[in-house]
Amino acid sequence: MNEAISDNNEPLAQRNTRANLAKFLSEMIEQPERRVEISESIDEVFGQDKALVVLDMSGFTRTTQRHGIVSFLLMIHQMKLLAMPCIAAQGGLLIKAEADNLLCLFDTVPVAVRASLDIVSRLETVNPLLPEDRRLYASIGIGYGRILNIEDKDLFGDEVNLVSKIGEDLAGKGEVLLSTAAHAQLGEMPLNVREEVVSISGLSLTYYAVQA
Repeated sequence: MNEAISDNNEPLAQRNTRANLAKFLSEMIEQPERRVEISESIDEVFGQDKALVVLDMSGFTRTTQRHGIVSFLLMIHQMKLLAMPCIAAQGGLLIKAEADNLLCLFDTVPVAVRASLDIVSRLETVNPLLPEDRRLYASIGIGYGRILNIEDKDLFGDEVNLVSKIGEDLAGKGEVLLSTAAHAQLGEMPLNVREEVVSISGLSLTYYAVQA
């Protein structure tokens, strides 16, 4: 197969753009016999082994009902202003900020954990200065695995789905939870964790809660 070339003479197959992904997927539809080969090309271009962080902001419904959507948008903006220095300090990348969620990418689990704990600590420091009904609380899930990174703007993969579930549905206010894969990547990092097992739709899910 001849490699497509972009307008700036850079091979498209070396760029993780949405346009390039669409090109690969179209080829897969047009040439189903090459599905395995094209899948491998997609993984080569877009695949990364990274740590993921999903931060979910607590209290969306309650705050919106009481003060209106503008007040909650202000709280989301405050959350980002407080979280971004923690993310940047650990070399993290904010991939997406949607509604009351942040999706971030880190090279390793230990730096993802440090950034997450820094965020929780910052919020705990700021909250006493805020009205009680407008305090900022984050629920955080951390994972690790093979993902497809699209232009540093979107992520796809099983671990992305799992960490979203952990961060949004299982983590409580101020909690940092690790997936099994993330826990396995802690290495020598001194960290107290508590193993938890829950049943979701009849399936057993293990995660690890970071202890203060």
